[in-house]
Amino acid sequence: MKKFFLMMVASLFVTGAFAQDWSVGGRIGSGFQAVGQYGYNQNSYIEGRFGAGWLDGGVTADFTALHNWKICTMDWTPSAGDWFFDAGVGLNVGGAANYAYLGVAGMARLGFTFNNAPVSLSIDYTPVIGPAIV
Repeated sequence: MKKFFLMMVASLFVTGAFAQDWSVGGRIGSGFQAVGQYGYNQNSYIEGRFGAGWLDGGVTADFTALHNWKICTMDWTPSAGDWFFDAGVGLNVGGAANYAYLGVAGMARLGFTFNNAPVSLSIDYTPVIGPAIV
């Protein structure tokens, strides 16, 4: 299973280097996650996150798959870039040696895309509702 997750993360990074519709990045919160996004039309994209988190005093592996929609773009700072708001739903799984969890995830993201650089910064909230097995 670990090999599958590593292969999936590696494929996101490799594909991101060669495809126009892909983007890659990182996410910092209660751990670190590698993020890959594939935009398949102008208003929707699929996002995959894989990384490590700290839950219940231990390190856990964490994987999230989301389908996101671009809700709106705001032109508050036209000389610097555009602000955006995205929302999505998906699935979150993870665990450690004697602990596993699975749940439905929701996502809300507010961010900023710079005009002269291929960089976006954002803050998101991704609550997960589901069972934990100890």
